[in-house]
Amino acid sequence: MAKLTIHADSPLQTINRNIYGHFSEHLGRCIYEGIWVGLDSPIPNTEGMRNDVLEALKKLQIPVLRWPGGCFADEYHWKDGVGPAEKRKRMINTHWGGVLENNHFGTHEFLRLCELIGAEPYISGNVGSGTVAEMSEWVEYMTFDGESPMANWRQENGREKPWKLTYFGVGNENWGCGGDMRPEYYADLYRRYACYVRNYGDNKIFKIACGANSADYNWTEVLMREATKYMDGISLHYYTLPTGVWKDKGSATDFNEQDWFNTLEKTLYMDELITRHSAIMNTYDPDKRVALIVDEWGTWYNVEPGTNPGFLYQQNTIRDALVAGVNLNLFHHHSDRVRMANIAQVVNVLQSVILTEGADMLLTPTYHVFDMYKVHQDASYIATEAVSPSYEMDGKQIDQLSASASLNADNQLHISLCNLHHAETLEVQCDIKGHFGRAISGLVITSDTMDAHNTFEEPNAVNTLPFTDYRVENDVLLVTLPARSVVTLCLQ
Repeated sequence: MAKLTIHADSPLQTINRNIYGHFSEHLGRCIYEGIWVGLDSPIPNTEGMRNDVLEALKKLQIPVLRWPGGCFADEYHWKDGVGPAEKRKRMINTHWGGVLENNHFGTHEFLRLCELIGAEPYISGNVGSGTVAEMSEWVEYMTFDGESPMANWRQENGREKPWKLTYFGVGNENWGCGGDMRPEYYADLYRRYACYVRNYGDNKIFKIACGANSADYNWTEVLMREATKYMDGISLHYYTLPTGVWKDKGSATDFNEQDWFNTLEKTLYMDELITRHSAIMNTYDPDKRVALIVDEWGTWYNVEPGTNPGFLYQQNTIRDALVAGVNLNLFHHHSDRVRMANIAQVVNVLQSVILTEGADMLLTPTYHVFDMYKVHQDASYIATEAVSPSYEMDGKQIDQLSASASLNADNQLHISLCNLHHAETLEVQCDIKGHFGRAISGLVITSDTMDAHNTFEEPNAVNTLPFTDYRVENDVLLVTLPARSVVTLCLQ
Protein backbone atom coordinates (compact mmCIF):
# COMPACT_ATOMS: atom_id res chain seq x y z
CA MET A 1 0.00 0.00 0.00
CA ALA A 2 1.08 3.54 -0.74
CA LYS A 3 0.30 6.42 1.60
CA LEU A 4 -0.36 9.87 0.23
CA THR A 5 -0.76 12.95 2.43
CA ILE A 6 -2.47 15.83 0.63
CA HIS A 7 -2.17 19.28 2.23
CA ALA A 8 -5.36 20.80 0.83
CA ASP A 9 -5.48 23.19 3.78
CA SER A 10 -2.39 25.03 2.50
CA PRO A 11 -2.68 25.80 -1.23
CA LEU A 12 0.54 27.14 -2.70
CA GLN A 13 1.53 28.69 -6.04
CA THR A 14 -0.58 28.57 -9.17
CA ILE A 15 0.11 25.79 -11.64
CA ASN A 16 0.69 27.87 -14.74
CA ARG A 17 -1.56 26.65 -17.51
CA ASN A 18 1.39 26.92 -19.93
CA ILE A 19 2.84 23.78 -18.37
CA TYR A 20 0.33 22.11 -20.71
CA GLY A 21 1.92 23.65 -23.80
CA HIS A 22 2.71 21.91 -27.08
CA PHE A 23 5.30 22.13 -29.83
CA SER A 24 4.85 22.19 -33.62
CA GLU A 25 7.88 22.09 -35.91
CA HIS A 26 8.37 21.94 -39.66
CA LEU A 27 9.40 18.33 -39.23
CA GLY A 28 8.03 15.30 -41.05
CA ARG A 29 4.25 15.37 -41.18
CA CYS A 30 3.64 17.66 -38.21
CA ILE A 31 2.77 20.84 -40.10
CA TYR A 32 2.13 19.52 -43.60
CA GLU A 33 -0.53 16.74 -43.55
CA GLY A 34 -0.84 16.92 -39.76
CA ILE A 35 -2.16 20.48 -39.49
CA TRP A 36 -1.95 22.10 -42.90
CA VAL A 37 -3.57 20.44 -45.93
CA GLY A 38 -4.10 23.55 -48.04
CA LEU A 39 -7.12 25.47 -49.21
CA ASP A 40 -7.89 23.05 -52.06
CA SER A 41 -7.70 19.84 -50.03
CA PRO A 42 -10.68 17.44 -50.06
CA ILE A 43 -10.02 16.98 -46.32
CA PRO A 44 -12.44 19.34 -44.52
CA ASN A 45 -10.46 22.37 -43.47
CA THR A 46 -10.64 25.94 -42.25
CA GLU A 47 -8.32 28.25 -44.17
CA GLY A 48 -6.17 25.25 -45.09
CA MET A 49 -6.03 23.69 -41.61
CA ARG A 50 -7.76 20.38 -41.05
CA ASN A 51 -10.96 20.66 -39.05
CA ASP A 52 -10.60 17.37 -37.16
CA VAL A 53 -7.20 18.38 -35.77
CA LEU A 54 -8.43 21.88 -34.93
CA GLU A 55 -11.37 20.50 -32.96
CA ALA A 56 -9.21 17.98 -31.10
CA LEU A 57 -6.67 20.64 -30.12
CA LYS A 58 -9.39 23.05 -29.08
CA LYS A 59 -10.92 20.40 -26.81
CA LEU A 60 -7.53 19.87 -25.20
CA GLN A 61 -7.45 23.57 -24.19
CA ILE A 62 -3.88 23.97 -25.36
CA PRO A 63 -2.65 27.15 -23.67
CA VAL A 64 0.48 27.83 -25.75
CA LEU A 65 1.95 26.43 -28.98
CA ARG A 66 5.63 26.68 -29.95
CA TRP A 67 6.75 27.15 -33.59
CA PRO A 68 8.58 26.89 -36.08
CA GLY A 69 11.17 24.72 -34.28
CA GLY A 70 13.22 23.10 -32.98
CA CYS A 71 16.27 22.84 -35.15
CA PHE A 72 14.23 24.19 -38.05
CA ALA A 73 13.93 27.56 -36.27
CA ASP A 74 17.60 28.40 -36.73
CA GLU A 75 17.48 27.88 -40.47
CA TYR A 76 14.07 29.53 -40.92
CA HIS A 77 13.88 32.96 -42.51
CA TRP A 78 10.44 34.32 -41.78
CA LYS A 79 10.21 36.62 -44.79
CA ASP A 80 10.16 33.53 -47.03
CA GLY A 81 6.83 32.54 -45.44
CA VAL A 82 4.69 35.66 -45.91
CA GLY A 83 2.90 37.14 -48.90
CA PRO A 84 1.13 35.29 -51.74
CA ALA A 85 1.73 31.55 -51.38
CA GLU A 86 2.71 31.09 -55.01
CA LYS A 87 5.51 33.66 -54.63
CA ARG A 88 7.02 32.31 -51.43
CA LYS A 89 10.55 30.94 -51.59
CA ARG A 90 11.07 27.21 -51.57
CA MET A 91 13.87 25.56 -49.60
CA ILE A 92 15.22 22.19 -48.58
CA ASN A 93 14.60 21.19 -44.97
CA THR A 94 18.18 20.13 -44.29
CA HIS A 95 17.53 19.10 -40.70
CA TRP A 96 14.53 16.86 -41.24
CA GLY A 97 14.44 14.46 -44.13
CA GLY A 98 15.86 16.67 -46.87
CA VAL A 99 12.37 17.37 -48.19
CA LEU A 100 11.11 20.43 -50.01
CA GLU A 101 9.64 23.19 -47.84
CA ASN A 102 7.31 25.44 -49.85
CA ASN A 103 6.69 27.89 -46.98
CA HIS A 104 2.91 27.80 -47.51
CA PHE A 105 2.57 27.62 -43.73
CA GLY A 106 4.18 30.77 -42.35
CA THR A 107 3.66 33.53 -39.82
CA HIS A 108 0.07 34.42 -40.77
CA GLU A 109 -0.99 30.78 -40.90
CA PHE A 110 0.60 29.91 -37.57
CA LEU A 111 -0.88 32.87 -35.75
CA ARG A 112 -4.26 32.08 -37.29
CA LEU A 113 -3.92 28.49 -36.07
CA CYS A 114 -3.37 29.80 -32.55
CA GLU A 115 -6.48 31.95 -32.84
CA LEU A 116 -8.55 29.00 -34.06
CA ILE A 117 -7.56 26.69 -31.18
CA GLY A 118 -7.41 29.38 -28.48
CA ALA A 119 -3.66 29.05 -27.80
CA GLU A 120 -1.06 31.73 -27.27
CA PRO A 121 1.80 31.67 -29.80
CA TYR A 122 5.37 31.00 -28.72
CA ILE A 123 7.74 31.81 -31.56
CA SER A 124 11.36 30.69 -31.73
CA GLY A 125 13.60 33.21 -33.50
CA ASN A 126 16.60 32.44 -35.70
CA VAL A 127 19.92 33.14 -34.00
CA GLY A 128 21.93 30.35 -35.62
CA SER A 129 21.74 31.51 -39.24
CA GLY A 130 19.73 34.71 -38.91
CA THR A 131 20.54 38.33 -38.17
CA VAL A 132 19.61 40.80 -35.47
CA ALA A 133 17.77 42.89 -38.06
CA GLU A 134 15.79 39.89 -39.28
CA MET A 135 14.63 39.03 -35.77
CA SER A 136 13.86 42.64 -34.91
CA GLU A 137 11.81 43.09 -38.07
CA TRP A 138 9.83 39.92 -37.39
CA VAL A 139 8.72 41.23 -34.01
CA GLU A 140 7.91 44.59 -35.62
CA TYR A 141 5.93 42.87 -38.40
CA MET A 142 3.81 40.95 -35.90
CA THR A 143 3.27 43.49 -33.12
CA PHE A 144 3.71 47.09 -34.30
CA ASP A 145 0.52 49.14 -34.72
CA GLY A 146 1.73 52.17 -36.62
CA GLU A 147 3.57 53.41 -39.67
CA SER A 148 6.66 51.35 -40.50
CA PRO A 149 7.94 49.24 -43.38
CA MET A 150 7.16 45.98 -41.60
CA ALA A 151 3.73 47.07 -40.33
CA ASN A 152 2.85 48.32 -43.79
CA TRP A 153 3.98 45.03 -45.33
CA ARG A 154 1.84 43.08 -42.82
CA GLN A 155 -1.18 45.13 -43.85
CA GLU A 156 -0.44 44.56 -47.53
CA ASN A 157 -0.41 40.85 -46.74
CA GLY A 158 -3.91 40.99 -45.30
CA ARG A 159 -3.53 41.63 -41.57
CA GLU A 160 -4.60 45.15 -40.61
CA LYS A 161 -4.10 45.03 -36.84
CA PRO A 162 -1.05 43.51 -35.15
CA TRP A 163 -1.20 40.26 -33.24
CA LYS A 164 -0.67 39.93 -29.51
CA LEU A 165 2.59 38.07 -29.02
CA THR A 166 3.92 37.33 -25.56
CA TYR A 167 6.40 34.47 -25.84
CA PHE A 168 9.52 34.76 -27.99
CA GLY A 169 12.53 32.44 -27.89
CA VAL A 170 15.86 33.96 -28.82
CA GLY A 171 17.32 30.94 -30.59
CA ASN A 172 16.95 27.19 -30.06
CA GLU A 173 19.51 24.57 -29.02
CA ASN A 174 22.34 26.97 -29.79
CA TRP A 175 24.68 24.50 -28.09
CA GLY A 176 23.91 22.08 -30.95
CA CYS A 177 21.87 22.37 -34.14
CA GLY A 178 21.43 26.10 -33.50
CA GLY A 179 25.09 26.95 -34.00
CA ASP A 180 27.36 24.68 -31.90
CA MET A 181 28.05 27.61 -29.59
CA ARG A 182 29.82 27.84 -26.26
CA PRO A 183 27.66 29.20 -23.43
CA GLU A 184 29.87 32.28 -23.03
CA TYR A 185 29.46 33.13 -26.71
CA TYR A 186 25.71 32.49 -26.75
CA ALA A 187 25.20 34.55 -23.57
CA ASP A 188 26.68 37.60 -25.28
CA LEU A 189 24.82 36.86 -28.49
CA TYR A 190 21.58 36.46 -26.55
CA ARG A 191 22.04 39.86 -24.93
CA ARG A 192 22.60 41.45 -28.32
CA TYR A 193 19.64 39.82 -30.07
CA ALA A 194 17.27 40.23 -27.12
CA CYS A 195 18.03 43.94 -27.04
CA TYR A 196 16.29 44.30 -30.39
CA VAL A 197 13.27 42.14 -29.51
CA ARG A 198 11.31 45.28 -28.68
CA ASN A 199 7.98 45.97 -27.06
CA TYR A 200 5.61 47.94 -29.29
CA GLY A 201 2.59 49.69 -27.80
CA ASP A 202 1.10 47.64 -25.01
CA ASN A 203 2.54 44.34 -26.30
CA LYS A 204 5.07 42.99 -23.80
CA ILE A 205 7.46 40.27 -24.94
CA PHE A 206 8.42 37.49 -22.53
CA LYS A 207 11.97 36.72 -23.71
CA ILE A 208 13.17 33.14 -23.44
CA ALA A 209 16.86 32.30 -23.65
CA CYS A 210 18.14 29.01 -25.00
CA GLY A 211 18.91 26.90 -21.98
CA ALA A 212 20.66 23.62 -21.37
CA ASN A 213 20.68 20.27 -23.03
CA SER A 214 19.72 17.85 -20.28
CA ALA A 215 22.41 17.86 -17.55
CA ASP A 216 24.64 20.63 -18.93
CA TYR A 217 24.63 22.58 -15.67
CA ASN A 218 27.55 24.74 -16.78
CA TRP A 219 25.38 26.18 -19.57
CA THR A 220 22.77 27.27 -17.03
CA GLU A 221 25.47 28.67 -14.74
CA VAL A 222 26.99 30.81 -17.49
CA LEU A 223 23.66 32.04 -18.87
CA MET A 224 22.32 32.97 -15.45
CA ARG A 225 25.59 34.67 -14.49
CA GLU A 226 25.84 36.71 -17.68
CA ALA A 227 22.27 37.37 -18.78
CA THR A 228 19.73 36.93 -15.96
CA LYS A 229 18.47 40.50 -16.04
CA TYR A 230 17.90 40.34 -19.80
CA MET A 231 15.70 37.24 -19.81
CA ASP A 232 12.25 36.27 -18.54
CA GLY A 233 12.70 32.54 -19.05
CA ILE A 234 15.39 29.98 -19.85
CA SER A 235 14.68 26.69 -21.57
CA LEU A 236 15.56 23.08 -20.76
CA HIS A 237 15.40 20.15 -23.18
CA TYR A 238 15.24 16.51 -22.08
CA TYR A 239 13.93 13.47 -23.93
CA THR A 240 13.17 10.04 -22.52
CA LEU A 241 15.10 7.33 -24.40
CA PRO A 242 14.44 3.79 -23.13
CA THR A 243 17.98 2.65 -23.98
CA GLY A 244 19.71 5.95 -23.32
CA VAL A 245 21.52 5.42 -26.64
CA TRP A 246 20.72 7.81 -29.51
CA LYS A 247 21.72 5.39 -32.28
CA ASP A 248 19.27 2.73 -31.09
CA LYS A 249 16.63 4.26 -28.84
CA GLY A 250 14.29 1.27 -28.79
CA SER A 251 10.92 0.54 -30.35
CA ALA A 252 7.72 2.43 -29.62
CA THR A 253 5.64 -0.75 -29.54
CA ASP A 254 7.95 -3.80 -29.48
CA PHE A 255 9.33 -3.72 -25.95
CA ASN A 256 9.56 -5.93 -22.87
CA GLU A 257 9.15 -5.40 -19.14
CA GLN A 258 12.75 -4.21 -18.75
CA ASP A 259 12.24 -1.61 -21.49
CA TRP A 260 9.06 -0.46 -19.74
CA PHE A 261 10.90 -0.01 -16.45
CA ASN A 262 13.89 1.71 -18.08
CA THR A 263 11.60 4.19 -19.82
CA LEU A 264 9.92 5.25 -16.59
CA GLU A 265 13.21 5.35 -14.68
CA LYS A 266 14.65 7.70 -17.29
CA THR A 267 11.49 9.80 -17.27
CA LEU A 268 11.85 10.32 -13.52
CA TYR A 269 15.32 11.79 -14.16
CA MET A 270 13.43 14.95 -15.10
CA ASP A 271 13.00 15.58 -11.36
CA GLU A 272 16.75 15.69 -10.75
CA LEU A 273 17.32 17.88 -13.80
CA ILE A 274 14.76 20.47 -12.73
CA THR A 275 15.98 20.40 -9.14
CA ARG A 276 19.63 20.97 -10.06
CA HIS A 277 19.03 23.58 -12.76
CA SER A 278 16.65 25.39 -10.39
CA ALA A 279 19.29 25.42 -7.66
CA ILE A 280 21.69 27.23 -10.03
CA MET A 281 18.95 29.66 -11.01
CA ASN A 282 18.19 30.34 -7.34
CA THR A 283 21.74 31.62 -6.85
CA TYR A 284 21.26 34.39 -9.41
CA ASP A 285 17.49 34.78 -9.17
CA PRO A 286 16.37 34.00 -5.60
CA ASP A 287 13.00 35.67 -6.17
CA LYS A 288 12.29 33.22 -9.03
CA ARG A 289 11.45 35.94 -11.52
CA VAL A 290 12.98 33.94 -14.37
CA ALA A 291 10.89 30.94 -15.39
CA LEU A 292 12.30 27.54 -16.28
CA ILE A 293 10.72 26.63 -19.63
CA VAL A 294 10.85 22.89 -20.44
CA ASP A 295 9.98 23.52 -24.06
CA GLU A 296 11.02 20.11 -25.42
CA TRP A 297 10.22 16.91 -23.56
CA GLY A 298 8.72 13.49 -24.23
CA THR A 299 9.65 10.03 -25.46
CA TRP A 300 11.97 9.49 -28.41
CA TYR A 301 12.05 6.03 -30.00
CA ASN A 302 13.28 4.56 -33.25
CA VAL A 303 11.02 5.61 -36.12
CA GLU A 304 8.30 3.28 -37.32
CA PRO A 305 9.64 0.72 -39.83
CA GLY A 306 9.33 1.87 -43.42
CA THR A 307 9.02 5.58 -42.62
CA ASN A 308 11.46 8.38 -43.44
CA PRO A 309 14.00 8.39 -40.58
CA GLY A 310 14.09 12.18 -40.74
CA PHE A 311 10.35 12.40 -40.01
CA LEU A 312 10.56 11.02 -36.43
CA TYR A 313 7.18 9.29 -36.73
CA GLN A 314 6.46 6.90 -33.85
CA GLN A 315 3.49 5.15 -32.30
CA ASN A 316 2.18 5.97 -28.84
CA THR A 317 1.21 3.34 -26.24
CA ILE A 318 -0.04 3.19 -22.68
CA ARG A 319 3.65 3.47 -21.72
CA ASP A 320 3.64 6.98 -23.20
CA ALA A 321 0.53 7.81 -21.18
CA LEU A 322 2.49 7.00 -18.02
CA VAL A 323 5.42 9.11 -19.22
CA ALA A 324 3.05 12.04 -19.77
CA GLY A 325 1.39 11.65 -16.37
CA VAL A 326 4.70 11.38 -14.51
CA ASN A 327 6.16 14.45 -16.22
CA LEU A 328 3.06 16.56 -15.61
CA ASN A 329 3.12 15.55 -11.95
CA LEU A 330 6.76 16.62 -11.75
CA PHE A 331 6.02 19.95 -13.42
CA HIS A 332 3.28 20.53 -10.84
CA HIS A 333 5.73 19.85 -8.01
CA HIS A 334 8.20 22.33 -9.49
CA SER A 335 5.62 24.91 -10.55
CA ASP A 336 7.26 27.60 -8.43
CA ARG A 337 9.99 27.66 -11.10
CA VAL A 338 8.61 25.69 -14.07
CA ARG A 339 6.02 27.91 -15.69
CA MET A 340 5.87 26.51 -19.20
CA ALA A 341 6.48 23.13 -20.81
CA ASN A 342 5.96 22.00 -24.40
CA ILE A 343 5.66 18.32 -25.25
CA ALA A 344 7.30 17.29 -28.52
CA GLN A 345 5.35 17.23 -30.75
CA VAL A 346 1.70 17.91 -31.37
CA VAL A 347 0.97 15.82 -34.50
CA ASN A 348 2.77 12.88 -36.18
CA VAL A 349 6.20 13.51 -34.57
CA LEU A 350 7.69 11.93 -31.43
CA GLN A 351 5.24 11.77 -28.48
CA SER A 352 2.29 13.15 -30.41
CA VAL A 353 -1.19 13.66 -29.07
CA ILE A 354 -2.62 13.18 -32.58
CA LEU A 355 -1.73 10.93 -35.52
CA THR A 356 -3.09 11.38 -39.04
CA GLU A 357 -3.08 9.26 -42.16
CA GLY A 358 -4.69 10.87 -45.17
CA ALA A 359 -8.18 11.94 -44.14
CA ASP A 360 -8.10 9.80 -40.97
CA MET A 361 -7.14 11.01 -37.51
CA LEU A 362 -6.72 9.32 -34.14
CA LEU A 363 -6.07 10.46 -30.59
CA THR A 364 -3.18 8.82 -28.77
CA PRO A 365 -3.02 7.69 -25.11
CA THR A 366 -0.92 10.81 -24.45
CA TYR A 367 -3.80 12.96 -25.74
CA HIS A 368 -6.15 11.38 -23.21
CA VAL A 369 -3.76 12.09 -20.32
CA PHE A 370 -3.55 15.77 -21.32
CA ASP A 371 -7.33 15.86 -21.58
CA MET A 372 -7.69 14.28 -18.14
CA TYR A 373 -5.08 16.55 -16.54
CA LYS A 374 -6.28 19.86 -18.00
CA VAL A 375 -8.29 20.40 -14.79
CA HIS A 376 -5.00 21.38 -13.11
CA GLN A 377 -4.46 24.39 -15.38
CA ASP A 378 -4.31 27.61 -13.34
CA ALA A 379 -5.34 25.79 -10.15
CA SER A 380 -3.46 26.15 -6.85
CA TYR A 381 -0.75 23.59 -6.32
CA ILE A 382 -1.32 21.34 -3.31
CA ALA A 383 1.76 19.82 -1.71
CA THR A 384 1.69 16.04 -1.38
CA GLU A 385 3.89 13.60 0.51
CA ALA A 386 4.01 10.03 -0.75
CA VAL A 387 5.31 6.87 0.85
CA SER A 388 5.34 4.42 -2.03
CA PRO A 389 6.23 0.77 -2.46
CA SER A 390 9.29 0.24 -4.60
CA TYR A 391 8.97 -0.96 -8.16
CA GLU A 392 12.08 -3.08 -8.75
CA MET A 393 13.71 -4.45 -11.87
CA ASP A 394 17.19 -5.89 -12.42
CA GLY A 395 18.61 -4.44 -9.22
CA LYS A 396 17.14 -0.98 -9.73
CA GLN A 397 14.11 0.55 -8.06
CA ILE A 398 11.76 3.49 -8.45
CA ASP A 399 8.60 4.51 -6.63
CA GLN A 400 5.53 2.71 -7.89
CA LEU A 401 3.36 5.78 -7.29
CA SER A 402 3.57 9.22 -8.89
CA ALA A 403 1.01 11.77 -7.69
CA SER A 404 0.06 15.44 -7.63
CA ALA A 405 -2.93 17.52 -6.58
CA SER A 406 -4.46 20.95 -7.07
CA LEU A 407 -7.39 23.04 -5.80
CA ASN A 408 -9.31 25.16 -8.31
CA ALA A 409 -11.37 28.33 -7.95
CA ASP A 410 -14.54 26.27 -7.41
CA ASN A 411 -12.96 24.52 -4.41
CA GLN A 412 -12.66 21.28 -6.34
CA LEU A 413 -9.72 19.13 -5.33
CA HIS A 414 -8.16 17.16 -8.19
CA ILE A 415 -5.79 14.30 -7.43
CA SER A 416 -3.80 12.66 -10.24
CA LEU A 417 -2.26 9.26 -9.60
CA CYS A 418 0.01 7.08 -11.75
CA ASN A 419 0.72 3.42 -11.07
CA LEU A 420 4.03 2.85 -12.82
CA HIS A 421 4.11 -0.92 -12.36
CA HIS A 422 3.64 -2.92 -15.53
CA ALA A 423 1.73 -5.76 -13.81
CA GLU A 424 0.67 -5.05 -10.20
CA THR A 425 -2.25 -3.06 -8.83
CA LEU A 426 -1.62 -0.49 -6.12
CA GLU A 427 -3.80 0.58 -3.21
CA VAL A 428 -3.29 4.22 -2.20
CA GLN A 429 -4.37 5.55 1.19
CA CYS A 430 -5.08 9.27 0.80
CA ASP A 431 -5.01 11.37 3.96
CA ILE A 432 -6.51 14.71 2.91
CA LYS A 433 -5.85 17.67 5.18
CA GLY A 434 -8.42 20.47 5.28
CA HIS A 435 -10.68 19.46 2.40
CA PHE A 436 -12.85 16.43 1.94
CA GLY A 437 -15.51 16.63 -0.70
CA ARG A 438 -18.01 13.85 -0.39
CA ALA A 439 -18.92 13.94 -4.06
CA ILE A 440 -16.17 11.99 -5.80
CA SER A 441 -15.74 11.16 -9.49
CA GLY A 442 -12.85 9.85 -11.49
CA LEU A 443 -11.36 8.96 -14.86
CA VAL A 444 -8.79 6.31 -15.71
CA ILE A 445 -6.64 5.37 -18.67
CA THR A 446 -5.20 1.87 -18.62
CA SER A 447 -4.97 -1.22 -20.83
CA ASP A 448 -4.78 -5.00 -20.80
CA THR A 449 -1.27 -5.08 -22.27
CA MET A 450 1.90 -2.99 -21.99
CA ASP A 451 2.02 -2.22 -25.70
CA ALA A 452 -1.65 -1.27 -26.19
CA HIS A 453 -2.07 1.61 -28.63
CA ASN A 454 -4.59 3.15 -30.97
CA THR A 455 -4.50 2.41 -34.68
CA PHE A 456 -6.52 3.70 -37.60
CA GLU A 457 -8.32 0.34 -37.59
CA GLU A 458 -8.94 0.52 -33.82
CA PRO A 459 -8.72 4.22 -32.88
CA ASN A 460 -10.28 3.75 -29.43
CA ALA A 461 -8.35 0.74 -28.16
CA VAL A 462 -6.90 2.96 -25.40
CA ASN A 463 -9.22 5.63 -24.07
CA THR A 464 -10.38 7.23 -20.84
CA LEU A 465 -13.07 5.46 -18.85
CA PRO A 466 -15.03 6.30 -15.70
CA PHE A 467 -13.13 5.25 -12.57
CA THR A 468 -14.96 4.01 -9.47
CA ASP A 469 -12.46 1.81 -7.63
CA TYR A 470 -12.29 3.96 -4.50
CA ARG A 471 -13.97 4.03 -1.11
CA VAL A 472 -13.97 6.15 2.04
CA GLU A 473 -13.20 4.59 5.43
CA ASN A 474 -12.91 6.71 8.59
CA ASP A 475 -12.42 9.88 6.55
CA VAL A 476 -9.58 8.30 4.58
CA LEU A 477 -9.86 7.89 0.82
CA LEU A 478 -8.70 4.48 -0.38
CA VAL A 479 -8.00 4.13 -4.09
CA THR A 480 -7.07 0.95 -5.96
CA LEU A 481 -5.09 1.71 -9.09
CA PRO A 482 -4.92 -0.84 -11.89
CA ALA A 483 -1.49 -1.79 -13.16
CA ARG A 484 -0.05 0.67 -15.75
CA SER A 485 -2.71 3.29 -15.15
CA VAL A 486 -3.26 7.03 -14.87
CA VAL A 487 -6.19 8.22 -12.75
CA THR A 488 -7.59 11.66 -11.93
CA LEU A 489 -10.10 12.09 -9.13
CA CYS A 490 -12.32 15.10 -8.46
CA LEU A 491 -13.52 15.80 -4.90
CA GLN A 492 -16.10 18.54 -4.34
